[in-house]
This record gives sequence, C-alpha cells and structure tokens, in this order.
Amino acid sequence: MSGASVEAAIARLSDGIVQRYAEGSRVVLIGIQTGGIHLARQLAGHLARAWQSEVPVGQLDVAMHRDDLDQQLAPKVHPTSVPFDISGKHVILVDDVLCSGRTSRAALDALNDLGRPQRVELAVLIDRPHRELPIQADFIGEHVATEPGDRVDVQLTEGNGASQVFIESPSPRSP
Repeated sequence: MSGASVEAAIARLSDGIVQRYAEGSRVVLIGIQTGGIHLARQLAGHLARAWQSEVPVGQLDVAMHRDDLDQQLAPKVHPTSVPFDISGKHVILVDDVLCSGRTSRAALDALNDLGRPQRVELAVLIDRPHRELPIQADFIGEHVATEPGDRVDVQLTEGNGASQVFIESPSPRSP
C-alpha cells in the first residue's frame, strides 16, 4: 500500500469510529506496542478534528500476557503508559495488523490490569485471514489477502513522512 492508500485506510478507521460515536467524550485510544502506537496517535488526530476535542491516547505492552512466553528466552518488554482512567470509558484498542488474534487476546488480558471499561473495541489498519482465536476487529482500514507464511510490514510515519505497507512472502523452498 502506498502512502495515499494508508492515509485512506486511516480515514476509513476514523470515519467508522465517528459514525459509531457521535461525540467522543468517553472514547479513549490505546495503541498496542509496538505497531499500534503510531496508528493510535494518527487516529487521535483525525478524531480530534472531527469531534473538536482531544482524544486521550495510551500505549499498552502485552509481552507478559502472551500465551507463547514459554517459547522465548526473555520477551522484549516496552513501556505501558495509560495516563487516564479507563473505567467506564469506551476503549478502542489499536493495532497495525490483525492475523491470528493472539496479540489482541493478550491486550485484553493486559487491559484488565488497568480497570474496567464500559466497552472495548478493536481497530486495525490491516485485517488478514488466518485467525486462530475467535477475535474480530470492529474497525478495519483494509482487508488484505495473505498466505499463512506471509509477513505484513506496516511502516507508519508521523508528520510528512511516507507511510507504506509491504507483504513479504517467504522464499520458495528448493526441492
């Protein structure tokens, strides 16, 4: 996806949220480390323009809530920063790519440590198939058909940089 396509997908995400929530006084965005952080900030900018008010943005690390901890020597932990109370709020978890659903499940577990929101929804820039858990996004920028071994690389830049999305397929094996 080119920068223009990425921006259009972010605008679709924003439009979907604005359609669901006429005013955003109770909406907060929480970006999932690491890919969801930049996307959450960009979404917050779009939403602030639509609602004429700032939208709180936090960042959530899910490393210690993943179900594959036993398969790693030491998970890379990033800071969690949610400088607002999520109790009674409409929390929109934001991530760049949804595939298996395992990161989203870990994010729900991590979110429970922070309070009890009224509602939790998921916004993703890229929704791809191959779900392993019964998790679906509420707001989707773009559906992308991929193969199970493909890697989706999202490069979001804030400001005037060129955002883009690449799909990397594994090289075919030799017979």
